[in-house]
This record gives sequence, structure tokens and C-alpha cells, in this order.
Amino acid sequence: MYLVVFRNRKRASIDGEAYAEQAAAMEELASRQPGFLSFKSYEAADGEVIALSEWQDREAARRWGRLAEHRIAQADGRAHWYSEYTLFGCEDPRIHSFKFGDEQ
Repeated sequence: MYLVVFRNRKRASIDGEAYAEQAAAMEELASRQPGFLSFKSYEAADGEVIALSEWQDREAARRWGRLAEHRIAQADGRAHWYSEYTLFGCEDPRIHSFKFGDEQ
């Protein structure tokens, strides 16, 4: 598995409706890409957003990053939506899990 963590802050002056429309389109497009596993996004009280996407492998994530429609959205992000962002790519992350009720 390859995990992509996208931390960002949006500009105060963005067109929220246009952003939401493009974000929804990108999420739907990503979900149709070979190697896509999941996507979730969380917003903290201070406005920082953490978006997590899981991919089968690094190459699948890189193909997504190079897809023409996604490249346009990336350029829009720099030009219109984000005041800052950081992208982390994590290959073969260590995974520990717990689920209540699974104790034996």
C-alpha cells in the first residue's frame, strides 16, 4: 500500500462552491483510477485539512498525480484555493490496528 497525506490550508477568499465542485469531481475521478483504494478528508477546528488517499502502490499514486485532469486541479489549487500545502508520500507504512470486541 502507498499512502498519500495532503495537509493544506485554504485561502480565506476562495469561492467555496467552485472549490467543492472541483474537489468532488477529483474524488470521483480518483476513485475510478487503477490502484485506488480509498480517500478521506478531515478538517481541524483551526482550518487545516488533512486528506488521506490510499493506493495499491507508489506507481498508481504517481499515475494519479500525472493525470491531465488532476494536473489542472493542482494548478487551480496553487492559483486559487490554497494558502499552503504539504504532500507526504509513504510507501509501505507500518500499520497497527485495534478493533474493540476483538480481544480474546
